[in-house]
Parts: sequence; C-alpha cells; structure tokens
Amino acid sequence: MFFCDTIKSIKGEKTHLKLEKEFTFSIFDKADLVNEHDWIEVLDHRNFFLELKYLKILESIESRTFGARYVIVYKNKLPYGLIYFQIINFEAKAFGDLLETQLKNLQSKRSKLFEKYIDENEREVLMRLVTCGNNVVTGENAFIFKKNGLTKNKNYDLVEKIIDKLGSNEKLKGKVSAILVKDFYTPVDTPRSKCPLRSEKYVGFKVEPNMVVDIPENVNTLEQYILSFSKKYRNRAKGILKLGSALEQKELTQSDLKKENDAVYNLYLQVYNKAKFKLIKLPPNYFYECKQQFGDAFFIIGFYLNKKLVAFCTGFEISAEEIEAHYIGFEYELNKEMELYQNILYKLIDTTLLRKLRKLNLGRTASEIKSTVGAKERELTCYIMPQNTISKVVLKPFMQLLQPSEWVPRNPFKE
Repeated sequence: MFFCDTIKSIKGEKTHLKLEKEFTFSIFDKADLVNEHDWIEVLDHRNFFLELKYLKILESIESRTFGARYVIVYKNKLPYGLIYFQIINFEAKAFGDLLETQLKNLQSKRSKLFEKYIDENEREVLMRLVTCGNNVVTGENAFIFKKNGLTKNKNYDLVEKIIDKLGSNEKLKGKVSAILVKDFYTPVDTPRSKCPLRSEKYVGFKVEPNMVVDIPENVNTLEQYILSFSKKYRNRAKGILKLGSALEQKELTQSDLKKENDAVYNLYLQVYNKAKFKLIKLPPNYFYECKQQFGDAFFIIGFYLNKKLVAFCTGFEISAEEIEAHYIGFEYELNKEMELYQNILYKLIDTTLLRKLRKLNLGRTASEIKSTVGAKERELTCYIMPQNTISKVVLKPFMQLLQPSEWVPRNPFKE
C-alpha cells in the first residue's frame, strides 16, 4: 500500500549521523531530548519561534496527526545550524469533494485504488506532509545557522541534504506524501540559481503575503496613527471604533486566562472552523501555556460585551522593536454589528504603540482589510516536493488553496 501509516517515533534521538565531509547532524523527536546547550548556542535568541520552550508547547497537539523533528547540524563536531520540521497526517475524510475532479481526470489502477480507499477508510491516514518550518506561524522560521559562517547558498545546500535524509528516515519514498519548505521572503519568479532551494525537485509557489504595519515616525498613540490617515480612511476608522465602543477591552493575566480558557478556545474554534484550509488545530490549553511560559512577552486581550467574552486577540513581543500578531477569535454573529475583526486590528496597533514598538506583523489572510489599517504586503514563497505522481494529484487542490486570491491594496495614509 502506498498510503502512510501513523506517525512513528524515531525512538528518541539519533546523534552525529554522517552528512558530508566535516558535517554531521543529530535528530530528535521531542524538545526535551534536544541538546539544549547546542541549540541555544546556535540560536542565540535570534528567532523567537525557534525557541525550544515555544516549540515544546506545540508538542501537545494530537500526536496521531502531528509530530516534530529537531535537527542540529554540526561542523567539525561543533554546533553550526538548526532545522525544525513538523509532520502532519491528513485523513482521507479531509479531502472529500476537493479531490473528486482530480481523480476523474487520472485514469490508472492507482487512482481507482485511491478513490476506493477514500470511500472505505475515511478516518485513515491518506497523506503525510513534512514541513520544514512552522505551520502555526508566518515567516522564515524553518532553520538558522551560526553568524559569520558559510555562505547562504552553502547553508541552503545543507538544508536540502538534511531534507533528503529525513525523507529516507520517515520512509516517504513511494508513499502519498510531500515535503513543504516555508516561508521565504523571496519572489516566486526568482531565477532557480538564486532560489533558496535550487534543486529542480522543488516547485516554488506564491502564498498569501505577510501583512506588516510599520509605525510612522513621531506617531506614539493610536489617535496620532489615525490622524495620519486621509480623511476617507480617518472617518472610516472612527466609525469602526465607534461601533466597538460598547466593548470593554482587557488584557488578561495568567489567572484571568485560566478562568476564561474554555471561552477563549471556543471563540478560536469559531474562526478555525470557518477557515478554508485547516492544517493544524491548536490544543485547548495552547494560549494558557503560552502565557505561562512567556509572561508579558505574550499578550491576550479580551473584548467583553455585557461582561461576556465575545472576542480576543493574541500576540508575541518577538524583539525589542516588533510584535507578531498571533491567533484571534470572535463571535461571528456580532462581527458585522460591532466590527469585531477590525476593532481587533486597531487594538493590535494600539498595543504595539503602548509597548513603544515600531513594527506589527499581522500575518496572512484578509490582506485587503489589513491594508485599510495601514499594513503593507511582504511577498512569501513556499517550495514543495511531491514524492510521486499520485502525491502530485493529491497536492494540486491544496496548493490552489494556499495561493493568494486577488485583492486590491489600499493606502489609508495621506499622500
């Protein structure tokens, strides 16, 4: 059978495996098993989302559908690079009508077997996606190498070799599976010789951009920020904030969050369930564990109507200048009436200003709406390597879902 089994453990760790010449690597399946000293030496606090204490939180995602691999690359036995992988299993039921047209166009014994398998084994694993990077956050969070080391191209070559080794280790060859490498701030039409992944095995494709707010100079409050808008967008912002004026906003402490955890998670699920592409479902205690681990560096702000939580937003202070907006949740029935989503966007900008920071990453999705509050796009490219022909068929509709829909950038600022 060419379908995948459930995710297997690598039985702890495999250390100092041969890579090439002076390079070796060690691979672990749990953050607690990673050589923390070596990981920290390479990372040097340069990427928040590669911190082990954050990645450990993700390990509470259901193990039947999710796994992780942590790789440390060594040069002459000294720690030199880090690479992070997520392994996701997709059940046959998740595909449904999405694949129906694709299968009709593929006439082969394998496709007929594949279609029969979907019908008879809805809860079985259909495909495995190995991601070099983090599917929970946006941006370049897949790997990092020591400063003043080798060239970028050499580092990318090492990543490709590790990916090949991991593919063999996970026994992907001949299975319905693929390897995704995400996200790069590199235009999708970059010549192959200048791409991060230069092998022809990888297909580059554009995904929804990261929307970024850069706070203008001499702007220190939300009021000043909105005053920098043109009259049209200034009036629009005032109208949105007026609709949300009945909402009480409160930054939740760890104690507050413990009490509100179920309500927060249910609001998150309202947004998750409406997503067109459900890759990872966060565990119920995810937000509480983030607050417990990161304290003030992680914030969650609740929006209350008549003392009932109806929306929330979260974010991480990932550097001395930058906030990364994270997950949100809200009651869809109240969204239009109170402009919950756009009030959340303005609250995230307000929080960035209150913390005296100058950049806010708003992530993917709803690009046009985010542009109306001053966010600019940063183009993102992913690379994917299907393992065989049937994998290409399975992946095609997923790649279409990941690619950005058409939208019109707006500029709210005065010309």
